[in-house]
Amino acid sequence: MGTTISTRTLGTASPLTVSALGLGCMGMSEFYGSPDEQGGLATIHRAIDLGVSFLDTADMYGPFTNERLVGMALAGRRDRVQLATKFGNERAEDGTRIGINGRPDYVRRACDASLGRLGTDHIDLYYQHRVDPTVPIEETVGAMAELVEAGKVRHLGLSEASAQTIRRAHAVHPITALQTEYSLFTRDLEDEILPVLRELGIGLVPYSPLGRGILTGAMHVGSAEDGDSRASAYFPRLNGENLQHNLRLVDAIRQLADQHGCTPGQLALAWVLAQGEDVVPIPGTKRVRYLEENIGSLDVSLSSEDLASLEAAVPRDAVRGDRYGDMSHIDA
Repeated sequence: MGTTISTRTLGTASPLTVSALGLGCMGMSEFYGSPDEQGGLATIHRAIDLGVSFLDTADMYGPFTNERLVGMALAGRRDRVQLATKFGNERAEDGTRIGINGRPDYVRRACDASLGRLGTDHIDLYYQHRVDPTVPIEETVGAMAELVEAGKVRHLGLSEASAQTIRRAHAVHPITALQTEYSLFTRDLEDEILPVLRELGIGLVPYSPLGRGILTGAMHVGSAEDGDSRASAYFPRLNGENLQHNLRLVDAIRQLADQHGCTPGQLALAWVLAQGEDVVPIPGTKRVRYLEENIGSLDVSLSSEDLASLEAAVPRDAVRGDRYGDMSHIDA
């Protein structure tokens, strides 16, 4: 591939420079069909060789198996990446979901466990995966700040936090990045959250920038394989009449992508990348060919007119269905 991957900097008070496009590793181990350890290893190695230096995982993926996979992949390569992981969605070894946990004692234990599985002495960006409504954010971030002081963590992040929570957290310790869902299909953060991030100098790391795959144009009714959670009621916009409606929006994106000589997914990623130099999307895949396709989005240049055409093709209120069947775990 001839694409040169540039860098972007997340955060201003505690800046972290990463590749302009990251790699989400979750689907290598769970949720999107059968786990694929060998495919995951090959994809991570290829990503690093091509210049993708920002890897994202979490302890709950697997659970725990994804961190072990990433740790295995980084053997001898750790100094070439900025490694992000998360805590807070507590699960047992058998996969049972225990709940959201932001207690300080758990923060410390979770970090030590992640360091062990990842085979590293530090985490570059450590996120609270979900906000615990039973624990003041000041207490959770205070414990996270202790990890920075101890040298176990370099930078702090939040995931799916509200504007108010972000402000409170940032007052305790500089927050480098917020990870949240953001794509042509999910733009609600533009109202309150994105302005606060810009005001405070916090970077944005969009997960599911391809709408959990629908924006690639490869998804259709009945296309999900066994074990793919996207076929469940947990993702309302990817099922039933909602899916049929939303696929028509993807057709409009496909027409615009044809004009640019790229794939729908590359156009959708280019749109996210065009939202600011403080935005670093982390599309996930367990296949080298999709990784390479995603990297190709960096070569797609969009004018203001192109962006307007895309947003007209997919108006904010046109997408049908909530992004989760249960939104109660999202901080509001």
